[in-house]
Amino acid sequence: MQQSALHKILFTLSLIAALVFPGLAFAHSIAGGDASFVEASNGPAIFPFMYLGAKHMVTGYDHLLFLVGVIFFLYRPRHVVQYVTLFAIGHSITLLIGVLANVQVNAYFIDAIIGLSIVYKALENMDGFKRLLGFEPNTRVAVFVFGLFHGLGLATKLQEFNLSPNGLVINIISFNVGVEIGQVLALSAVFILLSVWRTRDSFLRNAFVTNTALMTGGFLLAGFQLSALFLQSPY
Repeated sequence: MQQSALHKILFTLSLIAALVFPGLAFAHSIAGGDASFVEASNGPAIFPFMYLGAKHMVTGYDHLLFLVGVIFFLYRPRHVVQYVTLFAIGHSITLLIGVLANVQVNAYFIDAIIGLSIVYKALENMDGFKRLLGFEPNTRVAVFVFGLFHGLGLATKLQEFNLSPNGLVINIISFNVGVEIGQVLALSAVFILLSVWRTRDSFLRNAFVTNTALMTGGFLLAGFQLSALFLQSPY
């Protein structure tokens, strides 16, 4: 396929994704007054960075969609805690290392993997791996590994700013703590809603359709990011 034709296809996919998810490219970034605050920070600012971390998680639909997939069939709170803890450890590692060690990765590529992580979890919830491949991957390992990629995604958002080294470690740790707080708040609400839904016959009847929609959202997120990756200027 000629390069011009490939670019046209990728542009079309990007346009479709943008129409389906308005503001997709910007909804998960730090902008406006929050961006100005991060740029101007010079010294420890524990609570403001905790707030930004919590806000970033609550508005980070890609992270939340993946975690909804993770807890979709988890009925016991202790199991939810186990899986969410694995995810939190993974993304905390790469968030801290990514920012503090300045590990540079392509944001579009990482965000595409995050989109595919949603596809992966939805497919697993649908018994897709067992039906198609005859085996089931280790869910705990997968959640931890994808947590590493989600952490890199968070790191790329902070790497967009010229962060002052004064108080940087404390501020990044505070941001990470805020992410965990936002995650707990969001997932608590989701778990309560799922628990109520599970008391209805419609839960199992619509579980496959719901995860199909989740998978579709993951494919669209990944498609948008891959389109942006291939269409970005090489200069």
